[in-house]
Amino acid sequence: MSIVTGRGDEGETDLLFGKRTAKTGRRVEALGAVDELNAALGMARASGALAGVEEIIDRVQEQLVGLMGQLACLAEDEERYREKGYARVESAEVEWLEATAREFESRGVRFEGWARPGAEHSLSRAALDLARAVARRAERRVLELHEAEGPLPHPVRLYFNRLSDLLWILARVGVDD
Repeated sequence: MSIVTGRGDEGETDLLFGKRTAKTGRRVEALGAVDELNAALGMARASGALAGVEEIIDRVQEQLVGLMGQLACLAEDEERYREKGYARVESAEVEWLEATAREFESRGVRFEGWARPGAEHSLSRAALDLARAVARRAERRVLELHEAEGPLPHPVRLYFNRLSDLLWILARVGVDD
């Protein structure tokens, strides 16, 4: 099957299970923000992150794929999504993000004022800060979708807040020093 299908030429795109929606809708905005976040994390990953940080990024990117699947599934198809066994972000993923952030905090990383991305002349740190900012935008888009079109699972709504905290912390540790 070709990537170039022309199905989106009239301003609609496919969701899961054959559903169509406007490309300008809130759901597609949320999906786009998560896609941008995944790409920003790819930049951070390719910019010299330490192996431990790269492993965290890899795990987050894998989780984002499942989360995008959840967002691409309408509430009426949620049971079908679950029955298919597709990846999901649940409480365990949110707890992992928080535990990972707290583990880095225990190493002495603390909030000491607003960050100035790029001030350390570190491409990987700046890329992590960019990913953090995109995570905040994804959070806003997901919350807008939740408010406008019905409930999204609580872990999905919490995920980006915890992730942006973790990314802030990772940008403060020596990732390519």
